[in-house]
Amino acid sequence: MPLALSLVDVVRGTWWIGVVALGVSLVATPIIRWIAYRARVVDRPDTFLKPHRRPVAYMGGLAMCTGLLAGLACWIATVPDLVEQWNNIGQSLVAFDIEKLQVNPLLEVISIAIAAVWITIVGLLDDLYGLRPRQKIFGQALAALVLLVGGGGTGMAGMFCGLLGLHLPLWALIPIRGLILFVLVVCTCNATNLLDGLDGLCGGVTGIIALGYLGLAVWLASFGRHPGTDELRVGVCLAMVGAVLGFLPYNIPPASIFMGDAGSMLLGFFVAAMMALFAKEGALRWLVAACVVYALPILDTALAVVRRLRAGVSIFAGDRSHLYDQLVDRGMTVKQVVVLFYILATMAAVVGVVVATKVRLRYAVVLYAVLLIIVWGLFIKLGMVTPRPRKGPAERDASGGDE
Repeated sequence: MPLALSLVDVVRGTWWIGVVALGVSLVATPIIRWIAYRARVVDRPDTFLKPHRRPVAYMGGLAMCTGLLAGLACWIATVPDLVEQWNNIGQSLVAFDIEKLQVNPLLEVISIAIAAVWITIVGLLDDLYGLRPRQKIFGQALAALVLLVGGGGTGMAGMFCGLLGLHLPLWALIPIRGLILFVLVVCTCNATNLLDGLDGLCGGVTGIIALGYLGLAVWLASFGRHPGTDELRVGVCLAMVGAVLGFLPYNIPPASIFMGDAGSMLLGFFVAAMMALFAKEGALRWLVAACVVYALPILDTALAVVRRLRAGVSIFAGDRSHLYDQLVDRGMTVKQVVVLFYILATMAAVVGVVVATKVRLRYAVVLYAVLLIIVWGLFIKLGMVTPRPRKGPAERDASGGDE
């Protein structure tokens, strides 16, 4: 059977998962927006990091989480022999059969759902009360722990140990998996959070990333080599794509609701969960491809961190060192920057999917390295890596004290 037909067959019975997530998110977003305005949970503008003209409702992340959960529930409904799967989980728990638990896709999707709810709550608490960095990292660590308990990261520890020539027993791989998941969740949650600086930017870019992951997932599922995991990857991607697309109409410029940290952390957690799923079989090729699809947030975060280090300020300090901020400061409108980022995210997704499916890993890594050097060289050429010179007292007085 031609590959194109098998790709269609993969989503033929599951496409409605994305439609349900889309519908739930479309309906939930205006309801949550109304609640946010009534409760005065709004983001008020300032003259530096928040240039919007009027207070805008927060809590959009709750709507996306609702859509995602609806999609995941639909996926669970499609699991063959659902009752038997539940019985398998119960029997494995009673027998303390860790190996059997780690390969149960039903347990893994439940862990993803629980961790998604938890990370959304952590982000919402940050929106409402302003958590300290260590508190947010602790919350993200608990989300990674839930993933670990559900079997997340299986194959990742063995893959990295294999690269180092190490062969460890299962009990020794579990803490390594936990550490890898912790790093993944913390990095992607914070990188995605840093991208949430303009109306429609983070949601649209992450929606494109989710579509890229869906392309990879469908490709892998078309071969049918990993039953359960293949379907899980496709289902999670469909649910997230639908949830984002249902929220985006209310968030594009000018936004009537923001996703807040609840939304950006949820989207970052989704990326971490998908990276873990792509590494499930221990193949480095698909993990690298997932990182390339996610390249735009990685580059934006790296650019901001380098500028802050060169400026001698904390990497956690809020400033206008992000790529999108610099483009706005150079005269582009918010809509132009958002459209440009959509194009760049699409290019990264296409490169990640096409190269991973058509080129051997050894050659793909060389191509990725060349592209990275070109992009970073462009940043340097445009002066985006160099922090602005600090103003002296006389200059600050003349400009009213603001940069």
